[in-house]
Amino acid sequence: MPVLRAHGTPTMPLHDIFLATILTRIQYAAPAWSGMCSAADRAHLESLLHRAKRLRYCAGDVPTVADLFDTADEDFFHRVKTNSDHVLQPYLPDKTDIPHRLRARSHNMTLINQNEILD
Repeated sequence: MPVLRAHGTPTMPLHDIFLATILTRIQYAAPAWSGMCSAADRAHLESLLHRAKRLRYCAGDVPTVADLFDTADEDFFHRVKTNSDHVLQPYLPDKTDIPHRLRARSHNMTLINQNEILD
């Protein structure tokens, strides 16, 4: 990217290139590997984003790594719960009717039954 900037590439194409190369690599399969990231790994990714913002390779409104991971997890769960043909759909618990009013939930799934093994 420094080579592109040295050759006079405007700011907006640099943002698009950063989005297409770096940010998509961070987001690739994030629901699968973000849980395995250590705090040091997340700090390295955050410093990469901070440096890119400082050097104006990306827009200042790019979310933090934690926000990117949370969004990826929410999108993945939404795809699983709304697509009846999804491979993971059978593993979701059945829908239950709750007779009392609780706070609104983003889904209608239930927790698994507690047994001695879970204690």
